[in-house]
Order: sequence, then C-alpha cells, then structure tokens
Amino acid sequence: MSAPRPELPTLPVTFRPTLTRVVLLSVGLAMFLVITVIALMLERLNPGERASFVFVAALFFGVLALLSRPRVAADDTGVTVVNLTRTRRLAWEEILRVNLRSGDPWVFLDLSDGTSLPALGIQPGLAKQQAIRDARALRSLAEARGAGGDTPAGGDTPAGG
Repeated sequence: MSAPRPELPTLPVTFRPTLTRVVLLSVGLAMFLVITVIALMLERLNPGERASFVFVAALFFGVLALLSRPRVAADDTGVTVVNLTRTRRLAWEEILRVNLRSGDPWVFLDLSDGTSLPALGIQPGLAKQQAIRDARALRSLAEARGAGGDTPAGGDTPAGG
C-alpha cells in the first residue's frame, strides 16, 4: 500500500534542514563570540596570539557554516542540489526516483545516467517528519514533471511512510 500522494508544492521551492541549520549557525556564532572574548580578556597574550585565537574561532564558525549549506531547490526547469562543497543542476527528466529509506542519512536521487546523487538538503537528523514530508513532496514533483513518472509505482518509498 503506498502512502497518500502529497499535494505538489508551488514552485519554486527550497528544501533544507532548517533546525539543523539553526543549531549549527547558533553554536558557531556562540563559539566564535566566546573564543574571541576569551582572547581579548587574557592579558598575557600578545597581539599575534590574540589574532590566532580569533582566526581559529572564525575557522570553526566557517566549518559549521559549510555544514549548514546543503539545500535542494526545485523550480519549473529542474532541481539544484547544493551539498557541502558541490552544486549540481538537474533537469526533471534526469531524476528517476527520490529515495529516503529508513536509516538513510539523507535523500538519494536515482539519476538517468545510472548514478545516485546524495541530496543533503533533505535529512532526517533533527526533524525526521519534516524530512519525510520534503522527500515525498520532491518525489511527487519528480514524478509529475520528469522521467520519475515512468517508473513503477512500487519500490522504495520515503522512510517512515
């Protein structure tokens, strides 16, 4: 038995792990401020040492900002998958199936070239139900707009469904 088909979202739409993003950026900002204040308060540090504290704090914040970058943006012509360091643009016809199975860390897109692309912008980490809704919405869009509509109705369904 398949899950009820969600209503197609209005395009353009962006899927991202909002709670994870908020946590990462908040922790990064808090750590940057704490390390910077400590560097300024320690009287025994020379200016070079203080600068190195602030540099390390900025580096730490940068890594957390990079981890908060993933998103999946869908529009009329296709999908843009933004992962940690790479961005890939896909036409709707290239996406055969959207998968989020139980235990998967994020959505995987099965592509017409025989490969699978991880889409870190939809991940069940801190908000599992939202990730499941987003995966179902993206799957419905792919089936309605591209080659995904030609695949059998059975098979893998988004996790939890």
